[in-house]
Amino acid sequence: MDAPGGEKTAKDKLLESGADLLQGKSPLKHFNVYLDGFHFYNGNINAQMEAHHYVSQLNEDLYQAIIFDGNDKDAKIMGVEYIVTEKLFKALPAEEKKLWHSHHHEVSSGTLIAPGIPERVERELMEKLIATYGKTIHTWHTDQERSLPVGAPMIMMGFTKDGQLHPELLAQRDQRFKVSTTEIKKKRADIPMPKVDPMANAWEKGEVRQFVISNKADSAQHKHQGAAQKPKGASARP
Repeated sequence: MDAPGGEKTAKDKLLESGADLLQGKSPLKHFNVYLDGFHFYNGNINAQMEAHHYVSQLNEDLYQAIIFDGNDKDAKIMGVEYIVTEKLFKALPAEEKKLWHSHHHEVSSGTLIAPGIPERVERELMEKLIATYGKTIHTWHTDQERSLPVGAPMIMMGFTKDGQLHPELLAQRDQRFKVSTTEIKKKRADIPMPKVDPMANAWEKGEVRQFVISNKADSAQHKHQGAAQKPKGASARP
């Protein structure tokens, strides 16, 4: 669905072309892995959508992803996902862990794929991702046919068992990418299944965490207060 607003002017297009040639885009250049999977709103497993992840690996144990509702030039940014390995997840506080979901089923079921890369390379990636955890926040709920990013941000979760994901969503994805989730699942059957931290996927135990919009002045307080600082290693180049 198109967002409301007029077409780009010639001046806007010229500005974009100039910026594309002259400005640095170092952070964006490192979002070089594409993953396709599915999310649902924490607390409402029937509200499901396909999620196109463009991923940057910050180090051996930490990834960050920009999530779109498609993979073409008009795709809208739905939100972000942070991915950590088991080592980092273990160190998180118990309450924090309830905001995260595991990737064990997404990988083993074949519903998480990395389209376009060789099968051997994708398998190596999945062997690592199967033991990771994700914290996902959607800010634009395009599945609700909203033309603007309105409403509160929402914490998302990942599927943990067969039969939870709507089959029509999966069938549409498989047809579009010309893949078979059933065959992918068979090929991944020998990937070792990790022991999932019991504090992750808290929704399974009825412990749902979501954002609440508050009009209280102190609701914006954060434990890390202080003057704004220049990010470490920030470049002066635009």
